[in-house]
Amino acid sequence: MWTWVIWLLAAYLLGSVSFALILGRLKGIDIRQHGSSNVGATNLGRTLGKKWGIACTLLDMGKGLGPVLGYGFSAGLIATNEPIGAIAMLQWLAVGVTAVVGHVFPVFLKFKGGKGVATSAGALFGFWPVLAVPALAAFVVWFVVTKTTAYVGLASVAAAAVLPVFVVGFAWVTGYEAGEIAVCGGVSALLALLVIIRHRGNIRRLLEGTEEQVEWAKGKGSTGSE
Repeated sequence: MWTWVIWLLAAYLLGSVSFALILGRLKGIDIRQHGSSNVGATNLGRTLGKKWGIACTLLDMGKGLGPVLGYGFSAGLIATNEPIGAIAMLQWLAVGVTAVVGHVFPVFLKFKGGKGVATSAGALFGFWPVLAVPALAAFVVWFVVTKTTAYVGLASVAAAAVLPVFVVGFAWVTGYEAGEIAVCGGVSALLALLVIIRHRGNIRRLLEGTEEQVEWAKGKGSTGSE
């Protein structure tokens, strides 16, 4: 139990590290004073350029992936081909969720962080295949919506909305136990809800017709989903 608690604490602290702020400092700016003021990869990319945004996205994904893989290996959950059970699955998922919570509510920034998309994706990719495959499918939805509408916020909300459906369907088709399916579906739904809530400003601007579009999708202005 104490090992698990330590991993939870480590995941939260790692999630609380703002790579957008750190990378911005390296270029002599405070990202909170630019663009959408959000400490996320998209805002950094808009301010400093695409390469910086990609670098921040990968680092933010690592904040979710690292703790999930670390705890998975230490608890012997990754190497086994046997069902691990609902309780063990819930404990493992909690490590990934805690990393996302750290990103969204970082203790180092007075609990004002990013929107959790990249960190959630990184955490999900660590749960191969039950959450990783649905996460890849949700990414396809995100990419298609972004390319079609050029609204990253809308794409993030759409991907989050379909994620729990993909998770439950994939887990059921591949023969996971009922308890594991319930845990995976429930936790992915909570993550999706957190991402959607963090995008409420994007949703409001979409309804008002003031949301900006991303440059790489349609050659127009850009916005931040992070």
